[in-house]
Amino acid sequence: MPDFKVIGSIDPFLHVTLRRGERIYAESDAMVTMDATLELKGKMQGGLMSAIARRLANDESFFMQSIEATGGDGETLLSPNIPGDIEVLEVGLQQYLLNDGAFLAATDAVEIKVRTQGIGQALLGGTGGFFIMETSGRGTLAVSGFGTIFALDITPGNDVIIDNYHVVAWDGRLRYSITTSTSKSGFLAGLVGSITTGEGIVNRFSGSGKVYVCSRNRSGFLGWIANTLKINKSR
Repeated sequence: MPDFKVIGSIDPFLHVTLRRGERIYAESDAMVTMDATLELKGKMQGGLMSAIARRLANDESFFMQSIEATGGDGETLLSPNIPGDIEVLEVGLQQYLLNDGAFLAATDAVEIKVRTQGIGQALLGGTGGFFIMETSGRGTLAVSGFGTIFALDITPGNDVIIDNYHVVAWDGRLRYSITTSTSKSGFLAGLVGSITTGEGIVNRFSGSGKVYVCSRNRSGFLGWIANTLKINKSR
């Protein structure tokens, strides 16, 4: 099976070693370098409908990069589109759900599929609307997050609340709900609370498993850039 290794501590690379005949797939534009023994192709992973669903659900690229060791053993370096950490996860006994833009690469036997979620979660969350990404199969998965990634252990009876835009991926066995605030008040009060605290949408996780969070808020960062450009233009 292809070997995934994270190289570097700041904005790291994902280093993948493949033996002849092995294949991985990655997000569009992830490949930085590769040996000439490897072949790079664009592919609709899982077919047309799966590609369309991923595009609608997680704003992933319609085509993914397929890298196959056709001419012999080889190595490749991959890099996510946004700066930050990379986490390598083993898929099989444990399956994962992924937030927007978290997928970086996976071995060929790992499938990234789409599943529907409740209307309340779809309307409030930033995790793909009515759809969310979920892994199946067995192999290795690499996810990326904006900034540093940290693994939180969720234990029974100790729910954890996480800002939606800091969630990268989580254990599929966990229960989660999306709300407008950390309080147990009604929707309107929660919405007002979210506005006044600046926290916005939060996820409440319960059960037993890990949640991977990143230190930076991509949406907030993009908003800051847009606001800065607007101020500079007005001067």
